[in-house]
Amino acid sequence: MQYIKLNTNESPYPPSPGVLKAVQEEAGLLQLYSDPTCKVLSEKLSALYGVSPSQVIMTNGSDEALYFAFMAFADEERPLRFADITYGFYSVFADLLGIPYTAIPLKKDFSIDPTDYYSQDGRGQTVVIANPNAPTGICLSLAQIEDILLHNRGNVVIIDEAYVDFGGESAVSLIDRYENLLVTQTFSKSRSMAGARLGFAIGNEDLISDLHTLRYSTNPYNVNRMTSAAGIAALAENEYYMGNCKKIMETRELVKCRLESMGFFVIPSKTNFLFISHPCIDGSSLYLRLKEKGVLVRHFDEERIRQYNRVTIGTPKQMETFLETTKKIMEGTP
Repeated sequence: MQYIKLNTNESPYPPSPGVLKAVQEEAGLLQLYSDPTCKVLSEKLSALYGVSPSQVIMTNGSDEALYFAFMAFADEERPLRFADITYGFYSVFADLLGIPYTAIPLKKDFSIDPTDYYSQDGRGQTVVIANPNAPTGICLSLAQIEDILLHNRGNVVIIDEAYVDFGGESAVSLIDRYENLLVTQTFSKSRSMAGARLGFAIGNEDLISDLHTLRYSTNPYNVNRMTSAAGIAALAENEYYMGNCKKIMETRELVKCRLESMGFFVIPSKTNFLFISHPCIDGSSLYLRLKEKGVLVRHFDEERIRQYNRVTIGTPKQMETFLETTKKIMEGTP
């Protein structure tokens, strides 16, 4: 059986032609080490985002940027603070590094309350917020992010923007106003490069310098030659990727409407996925029935979200198959 893969939030669209050409050309130079400074890539990216190259670090996926940030800015005196329902690697990294953390319950509607992340009496903490959040797809406004920054003047606030290109508003515009802000992003989702492993962080020069110190002490060649070349080409063809994001957002809204017409509760999303539930079928049963019929979605076993499934937005054709399969399941037809 060939599955329709709607469970890992990958882009349904291939890399741009320039990326494929750049990778092929770079393959002939694999006997040489990559540039540890990622000079050209950093310059191209900083120009796109309107920051200085010294405010950028390129990493092996955004996971590496997050890992370095946890190492640099969190410890027993600066424990981590993040949502109880969010990206699972936050707690994994915290446990691995021995960093204490508090998982803050999301509100009843799965949104984040900014006041839950205020520093109390100037107490040290390191805040981590996925915005938009995963697996819910809900996004804080820029004003809410700024509110959290204002109430953490002495603490680093990490905003994980893996899905920001699908309708969110990036906090990169706040970098020069808040020295305590670090923004992480990835090429995996909106730029069709999940298999290449390329991410980055943007922040105050001092924060970025600290991350570079860790990078040079652990893996200075963290971005390989082919990935770096692919990243440079992707930035040169950014309109192609932003066009794909627009197509995904349009498909997302059409799928949302179709699911709601079938009685599903669909959380409004600013990501490339939808978080859905139905009162007449539990989340695990729907997940297993879809899998039996060749459609993979993501089910979570945590108590608060056990009724839900996360559905990646694929091509219109893939989503039509998902919708028709789901309809048959709900109608009880073979």
